[in-house]
Amino acid sequence: MSASATRRKDRFAWMTAPTMLAATVLVAASGCQKSPFVSDAPRTPFELHDRLNNRYVPLEEPDEFGTPQPALRARLGRPY
Repeated sequence: MSASATRRKDRFAWMTAPTMLAATVLVAASGCQKSPFVSDAPRTPFELHDRLNNRYVPLEEPDEFGTPQPALRARLGRPY
């Protein structure tokens, strides 16, 4: 391998390393931002319709220990 080819490889490595470091920092910093989705926003058009007609059934309900559990009985029960 010639000396000029070795110098080009070294120059490429020195130019690539800061770029990769900057990209890694940018990706890591963007993961620490607020979520773009609001937790109480309607998830489907059907849920929005139920909320507007005052027939909304919550997704979770606390159990006897206060831990949130899926509200299956309320959601799968008889419709009004």
